[in-house]
Amino acid sequence: MKITVLANRDLPACLALNYLWSHLKEHDVTVFLSSHVGKPQGRPAALEHLAFFEQTLCNELLFPALDSASSSADAGLMTFNQLASHCVKPMRLLSRINEGEGLALFSSSEPDLVISIRFGLILREPVLAIPPAGVLNLHSGLLPDYKGVMATFRAMLNGDNEIGTTLHFIDDAGIDTGRVVGMTRLPVDRSHSYFWHVLGLYEQGCELLGQTITRIASGEAIAGTAQASTGNYYSFPDAHELRAFSEQGLQLWSPADVVAIGRRFLG
Repeated sequence: MKITVLANRDLPACLALNYLWSHLKEHDVTVFLSSHVGKPQGRPAALEHLAFFEQTLCNELLFPALDSASSSADAGLMTFNQLASHCVKPMRLLSRINEGEGLALFSSSEPDLVISIRFGLILREPVLAIPPAGVLNLHSGLLPDYKGVMATFRAMLNGDNEIGTTLHFIDDAGIDTGRVVGMTRLPVDRSHSYFWHVLGLYEQGCELLGQTITRIASGEAIAGTAQASTGNYYSFPDAHELRAFSEQGLQLWSPADVVAIGRRFLG
């Protein structure tokens, strides 16, 4: 089966691809990356600091260092470039996907199934009409209560006892509105950061996604279930919401959590 993966060029998406790879390696895989989610300009400083650890640190320092190092038997998680060596085509950045050259590039992968993980662009009808098996999105939040970005932040801010992922179809250009295939759940540990919780979601979430890929590849029709309500949509938190998060004793990131994931890539 030809599978096209749409992901963001950030650390959580790279970790998710590592978890998913055992389910993808039997297929012809093409990966396209977005450079960011939403508009990065004008965000509060705390979100800029988070973006440094999620993107800048890995893409500009850690991953290039690992790519240039000699491979070894005890290598850890794979970088984007190391994952790309197993794809049928080079990984490419897509700044537009719904029209023009971007749509043509996407179409050239001829996907039977499309997988979206943290992809930063809204998919519209010209893209959604291409894969016969549809488009599956792994959303890092429990739907329909937490649509949009940074769903885990919202759940922690609201005092929820658990967070989770939702695997759903992208049926139209609505954000996180499609038919639900399944969910995974993870208890909240308020001694750890938002960053730690987000990374923690993807092991179970990608296992659910991998199992669904196997079912689709075997010819099973996956219908999904319509969401029970319109739920809640959230954008990026503002300075007031970030301050409220901190006042609850919660952290967006911690040095220990950043070091821990770095060590997993080092092996």
